[in-house]
Amino acid sequence: MQKKIAIINDISGFGRCSVTVALPILSAMGISCGVVPTAILSNHTEYPDYSMLDFTPYMEDYISKWKQLELQFDAIYTGFLGSAKQIAIIKQMLSDFHFPHVIVDPVMGDHGIIYDSYTKEMCAQMKELVRHATIITPNVTELCVLTDHTYCDNLTDIQIQNMCTQIAKTGPKQIVVTGIETEDKIGNAIYDDGDFEIQYTKKILPLRPGTGDVFASMIAGYSLHNTNLSQATKKASRFIATCLETSKEFNIPINDGVCFEEHLSLLFQKNK
Repeated sequence: MQKKIAIINDISGFGRCSVTVALPILSAMGISCGVVPTAILSNHTEYPDYSMLDFTPYMEDYISKWKQLELQFDAIYTGFLGSAKQIAIIKQMLSDFHFPHVIVDPVMGDHGIIYDSYTKEMCAQMKELVRHATIITPNVTELCVLTDHTYCDNLTDIQIQNMCTQIAKTGPKQIVVTGIETEDKIGNAIYDDGDFEIQYTKKILPLRPGTGDVFASMIAGYSLHNTNLSQATKKASRFIATCLETSKEFNIPINDGVCFEEHLSLLFQKNK
């Protein structure tokens, strides 16, 4: 049977990020997608200006219709959540729908900086949501927030492993930590029920918004196809590297994100 996933994220009308990345990626992987928007933006927030509609007032009624229709999903995949209220709504959704797979991308900040919308209350709520996850995909900044560690950009492998172990004790047994940077490489740390490794690939500049959304979406998709987490991470990293090279070749503006459309056929082939 075809797998089904509920995507909880914002919709940016322009710029490759959030739902406009997750929907085509997961569809290409042969997975049927439902979407619960958390906000609707004209374009993502890396552009100089944008408009935004907060979808919080409509989310509970929206999700209640899914419950009324007795819709069932194999997984839920959460991205940007804009308020403590939204996190509470998603926690209730987990209770109502009993998803076998819960993939949480705890979008809270990057490069040591917490996003302006994230208060201490929201960070605490995100920690609670992460407890319900089967897989999480934090970057280094988010890993530090989730474990109450001071951020630094030169964490050792042992420090990262210990933080993953700390989180795993609270719930999620599979963790991929993204954005581990060296001078010329970028790495992902994989914690899989006690096993730990870090995979590095060549750093392809410039770094672009939306890369994390491509990665987390692919990890979500591969989890539904029962792909080993280490292999899933390797495949996702290779795909992103290919897309970044194409973005550079096509002179795609940095804020326009990762040019993945040219390579969606790779996901079809791998899924087959």
